[in-house]
Amino acid sequence: MKRTTTASSPDSSPAPVKKRYVSLDALRGFAILGIILANYPEFSLWTFKSAEEVAAMNGAGLDRIIRWLQYIFIDGKFYTLFSLLFGIGFSIILGNTKEKGIDGNRLFLRRMFVLLLIGFLHLMLLWSGDILMLYALMGMLLPLFTSFSDKKILSFAGIILCLPLVSDAVCSLAGISLSAPLHDAWLRKASEYGITEETLAPYLIESKSYSDVQNFLIQGSIERMYEFVDSHRYFKVLGLFLVGFVIGRRKIYADLEGNADLLRKVAKIGLCAGLPLSLIYAAHAMNGYPIGNVFHSFLYLVSVYPTGFGYAALFCLLFIRSKNSGLWKVFAKPGKMACTNYLGQSFFGILIFYGAWLGLGRNASLALTELIALGVYLFQAGFSYIWLKFFRFGPVEWIWRMLTYKRWFPLRRWDD
Repeated sequence: MKRTTTASSPDSSPAPVKKRYVSLDALRGFAILGIILANYPEFSLWTFKSAEEVAAMNGAGLDRIIRWLQYIFIDGKFYTLFSLLFGIGFSIILGNTKEKGIDGNRLFLRRMFVLLLIGFLHLMLLWSGDILMLYALMGMLLPLFTSFSDKKILSFAGIILCLPLVSDAVCSLAGISLSAPLHDAWLRKASEYGITEETLAPYLIESKSYSDVQNFLIQGSIERMYEFVDSHRYFKVLGLFLVGFVIGRRKIYADLEGNADLLRKVAKIGLCAGLPLSLIYAAHAMNGYPIGNVFHSFLYLVSVYPTGFGYAALFCLLFIRSKNSGLWKVFAKPGKMACTNYLGQSFFGILIFYGAWLGLGRNASLALTELIALGVYLFQAGFSYIWLKFFRFGPVEWIWRMLTYKRWFPLRRWDD
């Protein structure tokens, strides 16, 4: 039966699935690919191994090249993409709810509370590298900016994105560390399980059961908070959310052809400036920050963000040229159920690499790790394609949607 609405009882349901933009889903799927390539060296425990262990592994020379390529092309760039898409999603929710005459901010906040719960479960049950909780917390701040003009929002975004550099500079001059209390709290908790900074990898490689892994996740949750403060990730995420929000408000995604000149300019400036500076960023990271954290924060600012913006613009330009290509389905299907696939990557990561299960992290080189990451992504792309033939949403997206809108949504495509 067709649902009708009245002014006194607005329809708070989301936009129909058919109104989704393939370009956004494909870009989200592309971001998910970059995220698994960035995260799996952590899952395989390769990044936790000492320089001596890495040098003694087979293919150490190839691994060093791949590590360089990671810093140049991957590190930070894909979570930049994902954060931009998050901000765009916020604008879409506001636009849809405004058409229906309901409070979009309130609905979005409820959506963020559900995401916070999902992130907490991910953090405590699967992986201590969760980003969803931070996304939810920073997302709750977005409604504060809805009354501002695009120009003012972009000004705020620029200031916020520069704050990590400012904070590092001030702390360096003052000789203080904002993250030190969390670092100490993490080490105290880790010591309860016999874990130190040097034994992170051996602990997980030698784990015999899920209970061992969960002990690691408990102390790892504190380490994650320390990492957020130490890297000023909250500033980075919020600033990118705001940029994405303006992109969404201007509906650039809805008229890529009409914005082709802007996209070409962003791609040209972003990649021509960002990638050469990423070479310097990579060299500084590979050599242990010889000029210090302040300089590294500066390199991050001038290399990671421009490259991420350039990726987004170039991706959209390629989409314009061949929008009917079946290639986009490889990205769009996993992108349509991005949260399910993000959590799934964590599940496969601990299953493949930790000692309690297959334990490949014991001997996995960086090259093998990235091949496994690519294989998991292709599996997820195939799974997503098949799943969405029969179901309207990914399983996590379905639950998230129902908790957000507080109503039942049919999952199977043949259900009304």
